[in-house]
Amino acid sequence: MGCESIGQVTPAPGSPTRVQLERLLAGVRVVAERPRPGGYERGCGGGQGCVFGPAWTDDHDGPGGHDGCDSRNTVLARQLTRAVFRPGDTCVVVSGALNDPYTGQRITFARADAKAVQIDHVYPLAAAWDMGAAGWPMPQRVRFANDVDYNLLAVDGKTNEDKGDRTPGDWLPPARASRCFYAGKYLMAANRYALPVTSADRDALRRVARGCP
Repeated sequence: MGCESIGQVTPAPGSPTRVQLERLLAGVRVVAERPRPGGYERGCGGGQGCVFGPAWTDDHDGPGGHDGCDSRNTVLARQLTRAVFRPGDTCVVVSGALNDPYTGQRITFARADAKAVQIDHVYPLAAAWDMGAAGWPMPQRVRFANDVDYNLLAVDGKTNEDKGDRTPGDWLPPARASRCFYAGKYLMAANRYALPVTSADRDALRRVARGCP
């Protein structure tokens, strides 16, 4: 999957152009392969590292921080159509519909089946840790993990689980029309936080860019 270009498929709305992607690519550092420094512990339970802070915390100085709503609900409120909130609560989204940016499908969201729609870190946290975030101060890691502008997307849950912590050299959205959009989001996050891409990532993103308008 990671080796295919978009070809003649019409990119999804909001996708960057080929020129825009090439500019973003030119701005990132390229490393031969992903290092594996160890020490990544996302969990915040007893004895766990909690290296990116509590999941979906509102306590950060990035986009959407300190607004009274956790970052998961902020993303849902932004992306879902016909979003319905818990009565008397302007933050908690209980239902809506998602135009999934990875599959191109329309997915019904209900809080009772929350796993159907998950929040993806476009530039995965584990990959970011390996590529430099291990050396960041904690506030920067928390900001990155909750950046609703640059690194978070509501997506199909099964697709998110399939993606895991893979980067573009190993994974691209199953909907070919979504790949220009994904490439743009990935590179925007990389540029924003001065994170590198691997040679395999660069090559995959270049192939994607060639199919963008």
